[in-house]
Amino acid sequence: MGTGHSHAPSLGATAGGRHKSRLQWALGLTASFVGVEVAGGLITGSLALLADAAHMLTDVGGLALALLAIRFAERPATPDKTYGYVRTEVLSALTNAVVLLLLTVYILYEAYRRFQDPPEILSGPMLVVAVAGLIVNLISMKLLTAGSTESLNVKGAYFEAMADMLGSLGVIIAALVVMFTGWKLADPVIGAGIGLFIVPRTWMMLKQVVHILMEGTPPEVDVALLERKLLEIDGVTAVHDLHVWTITSGLDAMSCHLVVADLARAGPTLEAARDAMKSGFGLDHTTIQIEDQALLDSEPARAI
Repeated sequence: MGTGHSHAPSLGATAGGRHKSRLQWALGLTASFVGVEVAGGLITGSLALLADAAHMLTDVGGLALALLAIRFAERPATPDKTYGYVRTEVLSALTNAVVLLLLTVYILYEAYRRFQDPPEILSGPMLVVAVAGLIVNLISMKLLTAGSTESLNVKGAYFEAMADMLGSLGVIIAALVVMFTGWKLADPVIGAGIGLFIVPRTWMMLKQVVHILMEGTPPEVDVALLERKLLEIDGVTAVHDLHVWTITSGLDAMSCHLVVADLARAGPTLEAARDAMKSGFGLDHTTIQIEDQALLDSEPARAI
């Protein structure tokens, strides 16, 4: 019997960690503007501006959580946490998604209330604050664009920055409508629109996070094809207990048992299996057990 374990150089070197400095810049920019936007929303009486301010405040929390998660992820593995803290990034993204969905519910409730009794709105100051917010959000998006394709954690922060940017655009439109037409309902309409816009994207991210926490197969990995590739290795007669899962964004893992006709060739078989996983599926973190039919027959039945 032979067991092979192969992994990337460091579990702590997460995709999110490579973009830590950009997250820090985005956090500084966003946090510096939240107070201005909250004050602007209260002074002008604009729900759209307050909705955008709430999104920016959530963005600050999301960025702070993302950086905290990266810091935890950089900690080394311990005997009681053999993968270290890399999955903290996934938990951070889960928190961001839940908070955004709850915030959307509040914004929709406030919009409904304002439809019943539209308040007076100071459209001029509202427009000035919204334009400044748009600039801040565009800079944050630029900082986070590259990392959003590599890290689920950074992706969550990027979506929040995108929602803020579109929210600022919506506030600008609402301010112009109120300014030139006097139609005060434009403000709660835009406010509700800001809330609704982020729901599909946030829901998709939430589903992705839950999939990871449920040890689901990475969407880019075809398990049936992977199994066929293993069976094509010379001497392999069967594959069982095959599992592929995501530890954190950018770090997938795989484990399986390979049944071989001749245990004397366990070494070359193991090397071929590792190469097939790395070249065909990008899987560096693999744990593969080599066994013969007699050992397989002696194993107790498993539910999975």
